[in-house]
Amino acid sequence: MALLIQGGTVVNDDLSFVADVLCDNGVITAVGENLPAGDNVEIVDAHGCLIMPGGIDPHTHMELPFMGTVASDDFYSGTRAGLAGGTTTIIDFVIPNPQQDILEAYQLWREKSEKSVADYSFHVAITWWDESVREAMAVLAQDHGVNSFKHFMAYKNAIMADDEVLINSFKRAQELGAICTVHAENGELVFQLQQDVLNMGITGPEGHPLSRPPEVEGEAANRAIEIAHLMNVPIYLVHTSCQQAADAIARARANGQRVYGEVLPGHLLLDDSVYRHPDWSFAAAHVMSPPFRPQGHQEHLWKALQAGNLHTTATDHCCFCDPQKRNGIDDFTKIPNGTGGVEDRMHVMWHHGVNQGRLTENEFVAVTSTNAAKIFNLYPRKGVIRTGSDADLVIWDPEATRTISKETHHQNVDFNIFEGMQVQGINKVTISQGEVVFRDGEITAERGRGRYLKRPLFSADHSALKKYSAQRVPKPIKRDPS
Repeated sequence: MALLIQGGTVVNDDLSFVADVLCDNGVITAVGENLPAGDNVEIVDAHGCLIMPGGIDPHTHMELPFMGTVASDDFYSGTRAGLAGGTTTIIDFVIPNPQQDILEAYQLWREKSEKSVADYSFHVAITWWDESVREAMAVLAQDHGVNSFKHFMAYKNAIMADDEVLINSFKRAQELGAICTVHAENGELVFQLQQDVLNMGITGPEGHPLSRPPEVEGEAANRAIEIAHLMNVPIYLVHTSCQQAADAIARARANGQRVYGEVLPGHLLLDDSVYRHPDWSFAAAHVMSPPFRPQGHQEHLWKALQAGNLHTTATDHCCFCDPQKRNGIDDFTKIPNGTGGVEDRMHVMWHHGVNQGRLTENEFVAVTSTNAAKIFNLYPRKGVIRTGSDADLVIWDPEATRTISKETHHQNVDFNIFEGMQVQGINKVTISQGEVVFRDGEITAERGRGRYLKRPLFSADHSALKKYSAQRVPKPIKRDPS
């Protein structure tokens, strides 16, 4: 059945205008004023509301095996919660164990994700290196639509990629026309600082930010950016949490480098005082990496987002319940790292961004949807309301309010880092693939309806990259051997 959204204001990243939106067979077929309803068309009333592209969360971890346990939200519950919050697409992560076959890991994640209720895609982490990994990257990029590869510079003795892995993987990504994403923390420094903090007798969650100060992120961000510069590959820094890393991105972009930054709502709004809370469970629930930062970093991140040096908002959605967090009751280094947010990202960003004058409604669409679609080559299929694009939409009431709470959220976790926050501006209706899947608090999406999204590579022949690279390589000097 076709679907006609009437009476709303369409908000794209570049402009807003009053229009109806007609959807049929999962795509947008017309955008204009006073569109005729016709026969057998479902009407959605959007009077007084905004019609915006569905949110794209470019950083989630559904049912991730990590630190001796598995994230509590799986691909069904997690994408379901996303739809409730207006997010219609996620990009999750395939994370092979060291020495695990990359394609084997990819197939495992594809099987887990079949239960998704929303569209999804994957970044693939490069956690080790040999010739088989090099070949697997080509298969993933060319046959499976993977155009981004993840690199953890943290988590020593687990999934950390050292400089050798970074250089080899970055070079291969450039050859393929893919983008490199990076978790920027100096893993060796973190490991040493963790031992120092434990030796001081600090075992609780308050030790977590002490062992991962902003400097370890700033150093790693600078290093990754410089390696990407030498390898001539675009780079995307996930969960930028501090001034040092944001400034590194800004400097590189000022020099013309293709560097993109992601920020989480939690890093924009929370500070490291949460780790000193007298309730261990409360403090441990906030343990994620990078940690929430001292006061002052939050406003700097907002300014970087406003200035266009940070481009996307994500959640790093990776939920662990209190019994799981208690694996680290006597040692903060064993607390599973991760928090939730896939359901709350858009509401929090609207309330603290648009309502506070930090973002326009068009900038909101850019940082919650369009920029991610462009960076990861889903645009214009996703991230925009126009004829031919996927019919992934939210009907947003800027006057409506809700109070965020673990008691009412759909995320499968017993804590919410935004607990008790009242937000103004919420999605009343979520539309995915041209179908109403959420309306006024009720989710109707069926298990397994989500589609895997292949993402094209960025360059077919890389001629522009080769030309640029050739300009940087000097010609050999011919010398008379005599």
